[in-house]
Amino acid sequence: MSGWKRMIVHELVEYWINFAYLAFFLVAFMWYRRLILVAYQILYTDYWVPLIEAAVLAKVIMIGDALRLGRGLESKPLVLPVAYRTVVFSVLVAVFHLLEATVRGLFHGKGPIGGLEEIASKGRYELLAFVTVLLVAFIPFFALKELDRVMGERKLWILFCTGAAPAASPSSGGTAPGEQRGGWR
Repeated sequence: MSGWKRMIVHELVEYWINFAYLAFFLVAFMWYRRLILVAYQILYTDYWVPLIEAAVLAKVIMIGDALRLGRGLESKPLVLPVAYRTVVFSVLVAVFHLLEATVRGLFHGKGPIGGLEEIASKGRYELLAFVTVLLVAFIPFFALKELDRVMGERKLWILFCTGAAPAASPSSGGTAPGEQRGGWR
């Protein structure tokens, strides 16, 4: 496969992994909201919204990765780049959410303020709940991404999907078969 075809396939796989992860959390949050509201006989029917949000967020994350946002701490302990990327990408998602609402307001003839009023009408508690879910979802998401970066491309995927430990190369500082590494590095 040529280089650009391999890159396209890699980007598509990355997008769908991002989408699946985010969809899992956002759909779970939507069902939580739905189940709480049904206890008060309030109908909730926005079932497709979390999937659309996951699709947009997956693309926002890929754009942020392409712009190398949150990549200044790669040589630091993993907790720092994970925390930093969680905050940076949460802010990026908030900015895109505001831009999306502005464009939606323009599209529906309400003007740019109309979309922002729609966000404000949800109330601060719903917005705070969404931000909390996003932050909680982003922490393990970026932790896994950083582990994959440190371990080497696809090694984490191989461990999760096949259960077989990937072959360690001597240049990557890996351990030989049967040898164990103790403690934190």
